[in-house]
Amino acid sequence: METHSEVWSILWYHTDMVSKSLFVVLAIMSCTTWYLIVAKSVFLWRVKRFSRDFLVKFWNATSLEQVENELIAHGVRDPFAHLTIHAIHARNHHIQYGATRLEEVGSTGEFVTRSMRKVLDEETSKFENGLTVLATIGATAPFVGLFGTVWGVYHALMTIAAEDGANFTQLAGPVGEALIMTGLGLAVAIPAVLAYNTLVRINRVILGQLDAFAHELFVFLTTGQTVGVSPKAKQIDLVAKGDH
Repeated sequence: METHSEVWSILWYHTDMVSKSLFVVLAIMSCTTWYLIVAKSVFLWRVKRFSRDFLVKFWNATSLEQVENELIAHGVRDPFAHLTIHAIHARNHHIQYGATRLEEVGSTGEFVTRSMRKVLDEETSKFENGLTVLATIGATAPFVGLFGTVWGVYHALMTIAAEDGANFTQLAGPVGEALIMTGLGLAVAIPAVLAYNTLVRINRVILGQLDAFAHELFVFLTTGQTVGVSPKAKQIDLVAKGDH
């Protein structure tokens, strides 16, 4: 009785260049999908971990100078720290030098707002990096598999026509090729779609927290006061959200 590896070898040997090319395309799509899943998972894990640590230190700090010195000493490792250091530098620069260039025109608050918006856009791009590829793979992989199925059925019909009534053994190869290509297309598409939906949801939550923190930070930089709940409550709430 033939093993699975022998069956695959026979199918691969009897397929033409079109079917082989489609198989290679699906294999590349699958490898790309799992690479992005692993890479984005590690990225989000690091973001949550470092963001939680930074927010605890931020709300426990006695001054913005202490936060700034801490970031300069240990570096920026998360989007919240990235936003904070740029906002602090923008405020200090505008207070010290004023508007020396066109991009610095306006009040200190306006300049800080533009600087923070720029950082938010940069962080959003980082979070969305790779999602378009996942969405494209999830949408196109079933059609690549379907094309392979159609091509396999076409081979089966051509075999029947050429042999004037082929037997089951002669049809097994083309029919098996058609069924396998359908399965491969779905096997590639399903993880891509699930990963895309999951990552989009996680990104939306983190970016929403980052936007809320940006509002708090802006108010604190321009007025020296926090809004809403107390800093201790903010710390507990953000850390709790970071664990989900």
